[in-house]
Amino acid sequence: MATKKKKGKGNSKVDWRDVARLMLTSRAMDEKEETDLVPNKKVLYQFSARGHELGQILLGKLLTNNNDAASAYYRSRPLLLSLGLDLEDAMAAPMGKSGSYSDGRDIGVVCNKPDEDSVKVLPMAGDVGSQYTPAIGWAQAIEYRRKVLKEKKYEGAIAVILGGDGSVATNGFWSALTIATTQNLPVLFYIEDNGYGISVTSEFQTPGGVITDNLQSFKNLRIIEGDGTDPEEAAELMEEAVKSVRDRKGPTMIRLKVPRLNGHSYQDNQAYKPEELVEKEKQNDPLDTLKKYLVPDTLTERVWNNLEKKAKETIEETAEAALARPEPDTSTTEKHAFAEELQTIGGLAVEGHKFPEETETPTPEKQRINIVEAIRRTLAYELETNKKLLVFGEDVGLKGGVHAATMDLQSKFGEDRVFDTSLSEEGIIGRSVGMAYAGLMPVAEIQFRKYADPATEQLNNCGTTRWRTANRFAAPIVVRMPGGFAKCGDPWHSMSNEVFFTHAIGWQVAMPSNAQDAVGLLRSAMRSNNPTMFFEHRNLLDAKYARKPYPGNEFVVPFGKAKLLKEGSDVTIITWGAMCERSEQAVEETGISADVLDLRTLMPWDKEACLKSLAKTNKCLIVHEDNKTAGFGAEISAVLSKEGFDMLDAPVERITMPDIPVPYNVGLMESVLPTVDKIKQRLEYLSNY
Repeated sequence: MATKKKKGKGNSKVDWRDVARLMLTSRAMDEKEETDLVPNKKVLYQFSARGHELGQILLGKLLTNNNDAASAYYRSRPLLLSLGLDLEDAMAAPMGKSGSYSDGRDIGVVCNKPDEDSVKVLPMAGDVGSQYTPAIGWAQAIEYRRKVLKEKKYEGAIAVILGGDGSVATNGFWSALTIATTQNLPVLFYIEDNGYGISVTSEFQTPGGVITDNLQSFKNLRIIEGDGTDPEEAAELMEEAVKSVRDRKGPTMIRLKVPRLNGHSYQDNQAYKPEELVEKEKQNDPLDTLKKYLVPDTLTERVWNNLEKKAKETIEETAEAALARPEPDTSTTEKHAFAEELQTIGGLAVEGHKFPEETETPTPEKQRINIVEAIRRTLAYELETNKKLLVFGEDVGLKGGVHAATMDLQSKFGEDRVFDTSLSEEGIIGRSVGMAYAGLMPVAEIQFRKYADPATEQLNNCGTTRWRTANRFAAPIVVRMPGGFAKCGDPWHSMSNEVFFTHAIGWQVAMPSNAQDAVGLLRSAMRSNNPTMFFEHRNLLDAKYARKPYPGNEFVVPFGKAKLLKEGSDVTIITWGAMCERSEQAVEETGISADVLDLRTLMPWDKEACLKSLAKTNKCLIVHEDNKTAGFGAEISAVLSKEGFDMLDAPVERITMPDIPVPYNVGLMESVLPTVDKIKQRLEYLSNY
């Protein structure tokens, strides 16, 4: 369903004087940066909003529910101004000054707004299209908290996504559109169509150059189109779009045509645009059309001029105040990669959630269970005791997951809490982030490690959120991810690559080697204030070695605490995951006295336990399944070689996969994996060194 241009006058209840004030303020801000602050290198990155202001300001004035959330991008400062962004913060951020919404850590127009008592603006990002799926998560959380948790404050709340016409080609856009329409979520997509993605025209972004033409057959999507430079039309259409979503008539897309009066950024001179187009866009400046619309019938020329003069004076004063701010404190730059202080928005801790009692002492049952059953029982207990916990992913519902770890959970806890998703890892992780912002605990499943690659952008942004926003936002989520070799290998299902996540800022990484630790680590992850990658090794899911008694519903394993599997005096073996079994077997078969340390978590990792063992044995062998070059064993080796240098009687040795994918053929696979025989040989070499 599409709504085209409307004619008529006075249908929209808009405070036009304030719209003018905000638009003149935004324009004065851009003017100050472009003519003074950027040339004088006081602002190093500048993205002008010229031409985009009107629709954003009109939209901002319609966001009135404290639980509304906007997910926007780097050209969205006018929206923030309409929502009450402090002017000095808005000017100080591009200068990299202290305070504001990132404390000098992020590009100045990458904004956020976590105010408890007003509309939220989710943390923006510098990558195009990454704003879409977190907003979908917020929208789903609105409906969950409204319908399931019966929280009346979420009645009528909506999520709004701002994107340019270039962003409609991205993975995030299509994933968000699919989820919103199939799940009938309260989402407004606002596409600001200026005809260009940097220098590339819209015809390269979508066939024919108009995304809404190509979505006319999309079910459950209302489409509204119009002119973003016509004040009356833009106001009426925006009001119609917001009301439609608030009234729960389904997701809506509004596309307004706007000119981009400056280049993509300050450095972009738009030489790729025909001169006649540049001139046409100047003639269609929405600031001029707003003035023509308001003067003299609504505002006198004198009032307009006073507003314009006041805006320029205010921005001059604000710029001086922002320039006078101190530089960020360099002693705090490394803070907030992980939770140290409570964030303003995101996760369970902010709302004071209380968990059941917990202990590091297991109370084991008599019967041993495999890792699959351990995960299932742990998820079930946390679902039962935490109404804000949701479990989802591909096939996790009726099928119970490709490895059966979620079997029967949907039938017990319902489709609102355990549900299948579309086949989009971007959507799975992005919506997890948005749910976490909205105070839920998402536990997402990615079926195999390799399949997480399409979600890399969202995973990275999730991990850096706390740091980028100077602890204003955080997104504590749990991602369950099977991987590693099994009965055979292959490059798609058998990837380990855990080092990727140890290198990803802000992520905890757990790799249990047995059912007991799987319970304790997963429970710790689901109660943590940090995002956690929970790695489930395929070869251990039903392995005899990994079977342990269920340790009780109160059992937890702290992150960063290794476990001594075997105690000895001659060699220290440091390992994790499936290599624990092979390392223990190698020690038993050689008879060499060795400490075998299971790290259990790689981020953080238990450096102290490793150094303590090294002080006793003076020799170290690191065994892991990941590739050798820049594998996590290299990090451990570097630390031990430096901090344990005086203890070493031999070089630190590593046994790893070579720098190739895991082969499918079993013989080929075993030829490159760390095997018991390879570990035995290196143990004997070290013991005789």
